[in-house]
Amino acid sequence: MTVPALAAHGVVVRFGGLTAVDGVDLEIEDRTLVDIIGPNGAGKTTFFSALSGLVTPAAGRLVVGGADLTRKPAHVFARAGVARTFQTPRVFADMTVAESVRFGLEFAGHRRRAERASLADVPAILDFLGLADFASVPAGAVTPARQRLLEIGMALATRPRVLLLDEVAAGLTEAEVRGMARLVRRCRDELALSVVWIEHAVAVLLDAVERVLVLHQGKTLAEGAPAVVARDPEVIEAYLGQGAGEARS
Repeated sequence: MTVPALAAHGVVVRFGGLTAVDGVDLEIEDRTLVDIIGPNGAGKTTFFSALSGLVTPAAGRLVVGGADLTRKPAHVFARAGVARTFQTPRVFADMTVAESVRFGLEFAGHRRRAERASLADVPAILDFLGLADFASVPAGAVTPARQRLLEIGMALATRPRVLLLDEVAAGLTEAEVRGMARLVRRCRDELALSVVWIEHAVAVLLDAVERVLVLHQGKTLAEGAPAVVARDPEVIEAYLGQGAGEARS
């Protein structure tokens, strides 16, 4: 039996009296592309925070590569091979692009063997992302689009098994969104990573991924192949006024 790269079983996250994630299950196999969609406030980012150890679930289990990491801190998830980005890029503005990626290597990457040459060292990671020409530029001085690539680079530097991407295409042009989708597929195909991607550019995501999990009011509304999920009447209804047209496409 194949052990999932990352599995969530009945995950519940509460903030006071608010249940933000309510009994969500998800199994992520090696080298898969999974999309998590849902209206604003559906619990997507909170679920990501649980998957990466930033938020401790009130109930449920989180298993990484067969090891139960429920209630472990985020750095344990990172060292086990789970890396994530954030809705707003979190870069070290005064550090150069190269220094920022090197930080990821020193934080968790040196504990994990580089399975692919593209993750061997800082120059290789920057070359993979198309950031080699900006290695000596302060992170705060590159464009927002390149800061998003840099944050992915910092995550890749930890040499993950699972990469969690939270709205990395937000604010990008249509051409940049398509480029980001190509990069995400390369992370799966060339780096052999499992990738879970939250994004509001639903049409682009449905073309890029193999499986979709739809959250609504903290619960699983639907899960399955993109073409099937996009035609689900409940999914379309949940997106009314928040991207239903994209979901139908």
